[in-house]
Formats: sequence, structure tokens, C-alpha cells
Amino acid sequence: MPITAADECEVNRKGSFATAQTKSGLFVLPELPYEHNFLEPVISSKTLNFHYGKYHQTYVNKLNELVAGTEFAGLALEDVIAGSVGRIDKAEIFNNAAQVWNHTFYWNSLSPRGGGVPSGELARKIEAAFGGYENFVKQFIEAEMTHFGSGWAWLVENGGVLSIIRTQNAENPISQKKGRALLVLDVWEHAYYLDYQNRRNDYLKTVIDKLINWEFVEKNLVR
Repeated sequence: MPITAADECEVNRKGSFATAQTKSGLFVLPELPYEHNFLEPVISSKTLNFHYGKYHQTYVNKLNELVAGTEFAGLALEDVIAGSVGRIDKAEIFNNAAQVWNHTFYWNSLSPRGGGVPSGELARKIEAAFGGYENFVKQFIEAEMTHFGSGWAWLVENGGVLSIIRTQNAENPISQKKGRALLVLDVWEHAYYLDYQNRRNDYLKTVIDKLINWEFVEKNLVR
């Protein structure tokens, strides 16, 4: 179903970012929290135009098409993910729903004012879990560099303890029940190939150094 100008958008908040739906339950592409060129030179506007404007939008469109008239119509995105995971006949719904969620989380994990070293409670939790920020960065990059194929690397919190997990394709902490997502980096090739080609390591190091939105990560901590 197409989204018309008459649709009024409402926001469902679960966690620290918004997943938007119309009154009729259609999902809409969430607005980026910055302009397409604001992540340059680390991530180019050309990459954003393709990654957000093409890939992310296509997942949203396909999801709306797939859930129309099904048990998932009108459900919040997180509920679609939880209800479709592991069901072979619902795999296409799961893949598109999870990719909408994953990409939205990824955009919010980045900021043109990001980078640097976290502080406060987050810094203390990183110290406890990884032995310091430098060790965390080393382990996070290693997790992504040793990831075979397409997927995601997450910083999650489970029982107050931080850990790094990798997920394949569209999988995420919701589907794997591995804790509360705090941060994610996308290691699908389309996330970096236009800017870095096969230099995934350069992409990861530069994004972590310059763009990680530690304020967003801090907000996702369990209180």
C-alpha cells in the first residue's frame, strides 16, 4: 500500500530511537538525524544516498508489501521481528523488518559530532568488560574483520554487563535474545565499498574514531 499525503505519522518509541508508522500501520523511512553530507569525509553523501535512500527505503517498501493483510499488519516493528524470527514461511518478513530496524539503529549510532572516548557510566562499564577503551576498540574491530560475509557487529548489555556480538545478514539482538543493543556498525559491503572499496579495516577504524555517537550509546544503557 502506498503512503498518501493524508496519512498522519505517529512515533512508537522502544529504546532510544523512533520507528515511525502511519495511523494505518504502514512503516515509513525514519528521517536521518543529520543531513546526507554531514558524515563526510568519513562516509560520503554518495554512500548515504545509496545506503539510506535506496537500500533502507527498499526494505521499508518491501516490508509494507509483505505484512499487508497478515497477522503482522499494524504491529510495531520490534513485534514483527520477534513474531517472525525462526519461522521459515515468514523469513522474508523477518529479513525486511530486521533490516529496517538494524539500519535505523545504525544511523543513530553515528553522529557528525561523534567519536572520541566515552565517559561516565559507559566508560566504567567498558573498563569492567574489556579492560579499557583501547581494548574495546581492538576487540570490536577484530569482531568485524573476522566476520565472514554480510552482517553487523553490536555492543550489547545483558544483566548490566557489556559484550560484543556479531550477527549474520539481518539478525540482531532482538532475534537472538542476546541483550539490549547499545551500538551497531554495518559490515555489509554497501555500507562502505563506494568510499573504502575492500578496506573494511579503514572504514571501521575511521568510523569509530570520528563518528560513534556515544550520547546515543549512553542513552541505551539499562537504568
